[in-house]
Amino acid sequence: MSFGDPNNPYGQQPPQGQPGGYGQAPGQPGYGQAPGQPQYGYPQQAPGGVPQQGYGYPQQPASPYGAYPQQPGAGYGYGYGYQGGGPTVASMGRRFGARAIDGVAFTLIYIVLLVVGAADAIGEAADCDPGSAAYDSCMNDAGTDMMGSLGAVIGALAVVGLLYEWLMTAMVGGTLGKLAVGIRVIDAESGQKPGIGAAFVRYIIPLVGSLACGIGSLLVYLSPFWDKSGRQQGWHDKAAKTMVIQRSNN
Repeated sequence: MSFGDPNNPYGQQPPQGQPGGYGQAPGQPGYGQAPGQPQYGYPQQAPGGVPQQGYGYPQQPASPYGAYPQQPGAGYGYGYGYQGGGPTVASMGRRFGARAIDGVAFTLIYIVLLVVGAADAIGEAADCDPGSAAYDSCMNDAGTDMMGSLGAVIGALAVVGLLYEWLMTAMVGGTLGKLAVGIRVIDAESGQKPGIGAAFVRYIIPLVGSLACGIGSLLVYLSPFWDKSGRQQGWHDKAAKTMVIQRSNN
């Protein structure tokens, strides 16, 4: 039997002008194919000779960032916390070290201002004449001036501390103590600097806690030990939606 035999039904070629097969008219879908459904096989040609997308996995759009996708945590810049695709949480040892550095600096400033204020009061007391009837009044005035100087020093330190920690955290991401030990405060969601509002919330909560004989402030600074999120966020961090990360070694 020959494929060219006209009596062999399996060797017959489809009639001219019928692309689908035996008995299929031009433009008519193939067997089992719904009208308008694309044919399987090679990509169909669109008008103008442009091949249409065939079957298979959907094509992915080209990444605007290059061949590799961006890693999670890519927003944490400035060389901080870029390990394993995410931020490296600052250890509590570094955080306490930063507080210690800032505390020593403020203590030295406090002592200098206190000595200056006390020197003025002592000078006034030295001018009081013990033999004068107004000696007691003069000494009382000197004592009042000394207390006023002490109050002025405390008030000045409070303002300096507010501006120092609040604005440094907002604009730089940390105080000099934090920068010295290689840690900084970031927005927990964006990884950027906290900003004025979040930095103020983060500062004011421990300050309010210090009004209870300092116990509340101590609890705020210890609260990261009880955080279960893995970010070691203190109560002030959670309220301000911030976290503390450390500089990577890379």
